[in-house]
Amino acid sequence: MSVRLEASSLSIGYGERLVVDSLDLSILGGTVTAVIGPNGCGKSTLLKALGRLLPARSGAVLLDGKQIESMSTRDVARVLGMLPQAPSAPEGLTVADLVARGRHPHQSWYRQWSSDDAAAVDAALEMTGILDLAERTVDELSGGQRQRAWISMALAQGTDLLLLDEPTTYLDLAHQIDVLDLVQELHASMGRTIVMVLHDLNLAARYADNVVAMRSGRIVAQGSPAEVLTEEMLLEVFGLDARVVEDPVSGTPLVVPVGSRHRLP
Repeated sequence: MSVRLEASSLSIGYGERLVVDSLDLSILGGTVTAVIGPNGCGKSTLLKALGRLLPARSGAVLLDGKQIESMSTRDVARVLGMLPQAPSAPEGLTVADLVARGRHPHQSWYRQWSSDDAAAVDAALEMTGILDLAERTVDELSGGQRQRAWISMALAQGTDLLLLDEPTTYLDLAHQIDVLDLVQELHASMGRTIVMVLHDLNLAARYADNVVAMRSGRIVAQGSPAEVLTEEMLLEVFGLDARVVEDPVSGTPLVVPVGSRHRLP
């Protein structure tokens, strides 16, 4: 597998504050990577830089071997799709119109909306199971349906590299599983390369091939879920006293917090 997305000695910040410091990361094609870590550790900041939404202070982001800063916005959008945290749509926008916005990178003054674009929108809606909601407005949808609509827009771009920033935020557990099952299906059936920021460690273990654990703007551990989700890492990164056992359903690591009530004297 080749490297699709790479951060090399990457430093990122806001104003005077440095958030990510000299970070190195390689994302292999055809894999699902989950980025985990405590609040404020730089997960979302890293994803924004990987998606060229935030410029690097130093170092570089490489997309298929090219410096992403040197590429045009249209060229990046034809390869990489990004779903930001808690995205919002204009009031009254239909699902079909939202998803159609994913086709903008493929249009220009000499190539306007075509039957190929319409087919791409329908295919994206069908893949996410919401073709019957095409004429509904986005603000009418449930949280899980809304996330599917936004993922549909990213799919309509026709990219095979997706960055998802906390795609399960504000969803109940059933809808979290629903969205992550969809992500897994996109990966399994279409070979999509996916990088997602997740808060739930057990869902990260179940759905990701690789896990990247961050703390204070640096990567502390990366590898398979079994390699990364250890009791030692949980204490170092999250300050969490926990036991790691085997998930009886998936066989992946299952994090069981101890808490003060059950801690032995």
